[in-house]
Amino acid sequence: MSHNAHHGQREKRILLRSGKSPYDVVPVEEALHRDVIATNAGNLIFSDATHKVLETPHTEVVSNGIRTDVSAAGRINEEYDAFVVPLANAFRPSFEAQLKRLTRLIGKLRIPVVVVGVGAQAGLGYNPARLKPIEPAVRAFVSAVLDRSASIGVRGEFTEKYLRDLGFRDVEVIGCPSLFMYGKELTVTKREPALGAGSRIAVNGSHSAVKSQGLDRVIARAHARYPSLRFIGQNISDARQLHWRDLSDPNGLVTAMPTHPEHPMYREDKVRVYIDPVTWIDDLRGFDFSFGSRIHGNIAALLAGTPATVLCGDSRTLELCRYFDIPHRRIDRLPEDLDPTSLYEEADFGALMRGHQERFERFTAFLERNGLDNTFTHGDGGAAFEERMRSLSFPAGIRPWNDVDLASLTTRFGWLQSRISELATDNDRLRRELARTGKTGTALAAPSVYRRARRAVGGPIRRALQSGR
Repeated sequence: MSHNAHHGQREKRILLRSGKSPYDVVPVEEALHRDVIATNAGNLIFSDATHKVLETPHTEVVSNGIRTDVSAAGRINEEYDAFVVPLANAFRPSFEAQLKRLTRLIGKLRIPVVVVGVGAQAGLGYNPARLKPIEPAVRAFVSAVLDRSASIGVRGEFTEKYLRDLGFRDVEVIGCPSLFMYGKELTVTKREPALGAGSRIAVNGSHSAVKSQGLDRVIARAHARYPSLRFIGQNISDARQLHWRDLSDPNGLVTAMPTHPEHPMYREDKVRVYIDPVTWIDDLRGFDFSFGSRIHGNIAALLAGTPATVLCGDSRTLELCRYFDIPHRRIDRLPEDLDPTSLYEEADFGALMRGHQERFERFTAFLERNGLDNTFTHGDGGAAFEERMRSLSFPAGIRPWNDVDLASLTTRFGWLQSRISELATDNDRLRRELARTGKTGTALAAPSVYRRARRAVGGPIRRALQSGR
């Protein structure tokens, strides 16, 4: 007799919107090809945390992948008891198409739908004017969610006011699930009285912060002063630049970004991008301090117990820092000679830690109101999750590709060869299907293996070899 049957409780199945399950070990090449981080590795920190929190002896959590398949609604209704949707800055113009697809899917679901940690994105002044064009899409989404849940969980004060001004009342500020990875426990300690030339410092930042908000100068000065400085990128384009030297994305034009092959930190092997939060957090345990404009890059440090300060560049980072009492500065008010030493000295983590248990209880109460158990109240506190994670071997952080030795080439060429073989098989299948239909013509002609392979992998290896590095 199973444990669940013995206690007379049916196992609940939750479908979780996430790029991948925390337990999926994906090789680097495959992770970059499939974009399992959904353009930003920070997404996996809050989706992994949500997975861990919701997994109990009576609850199975299944990742649905990040793409929204509206046609899957019937199967989801049949197989799952709830659809849980962790989101970040989803209320922004560039996410409108995805939000509409998600709304269409939710509209077809008959099971509860719970949204945790959604945010609206505006400037530091909290002016929602730029969100006016997407109001109909936001209204439709929130209405669909609230038809299937008790309330919607938002990141902070700005998003709460934004939705209340649109007429919604069942709105709860719960922050971001990422900081509840370890439940009510959160300890951040300054291990050194002050930073010095030998300190290990992690810095992070978006392309916009580097390109137009002055972060490039901050990074350049820190790089000159701290030999052990390391930049941690988060975008899929950052990862592809490190692993493939692929500059085809528009972000490849930002040469001041340390993930760019022309940047000195790239050449000095002082850059990383992580595909899995577990390796990201583990590596940050060895650092003395983290700072920069990436909210989840710094949350990863806090989860590791490493002091961090966020340089806020918009409402989504500012409202989270205010809610959690994370040390922060507005990026538009930084002094010209900003040094991480001063950020470290002024950072106080007392309020963050003192208020953490209350915020955690607010979060779990939100889950309970929406019919969801959590591992800290109804399970083993995540012990089985952590044990399973420790049994797996995840790829290390992606490093800059500065070498052309046989080993590095063999791995990359091996993957490219497997892709070409897959494409050749697909091409043969398409030709057979076309032959069976008896149709001809350029519109139905099967794409050539060569063209499909080029689309899949681009020319990064050729560029790497031409670079001579």
